[in-house]
Amino acid sequence: MKDKKTKVLKIISSLFIFLSILFLGLIFYPIAIQEVTYKVNETFGVKYTVNEPKEVKEKKLVPPNTDFSIIIPKIAAVAPVIKEVDYTNPNIFLKELKKGIAHAKGTSYPNQAGNTYIFAHSTDTFYNVGNFNAVFYLLGKLKKGDEIVLFYKNNEYIYSVNEVKVVSKNDTYYLGKISDKKTLTLQTCYPPGTTLKRLIVIADFKE
Repeated sequence: MKDKKTKVLKIISSLFIFLSILFLGLIFYPIAIQEVTYKVNETFGVKYTVNEPKEVKEKKLVPPNTDFSIIIPKIAAVAPVIKEVDYTNPNIFLKELKKGIAHAKGTSYPNQAGNTYIFAHSTDTFYNVGNFNAVFYLLGKLKKGDEIVLFYKNNEYIYSVNEVKVVSKNDTYYLGKISDKKTLTLQTCYPPGTTLKRLIVIADFKE
């Protein structure tokens, strides 16, 4: 009888471990699939572009619309941008982030001088990581000189990454004007899948 109980407990324990691993795998699937895809592309030299491919290993990325959307070729990020989202109200921005990424209310547009601020939280809590937009999970892969393309009112605006940094989640400095140049600031949670800090990418408009 004792041996039978021990076997049952072992089976239950093994099942619990398996289900826990499966649960975590489903939660962090968006992060894992993006990381794996990025590595595979890097290994085989696959590159992305918004123009017509000039090489066999180049792939064209098409914006979901030209009214307001973003493409980041290096990380194959493509998403519509939701205008004028109140970044101070989670009830509003979390709902909008299920549709795409958000343009912070009150910040500039690509056709204006100033700083265009676009954000996508990776999650609000660890168990919701799979329910929110994963477009910016790989934002930390960007380096100085990488290009970011915004489509706005049927025009194309190209920016060059100037700086990538991690800041406090309460830091609001980058929502304002950060230089005399026309700038673009991208923001997401850091590390991916948490809300501990913020990853900020600052890019300058290429005249």
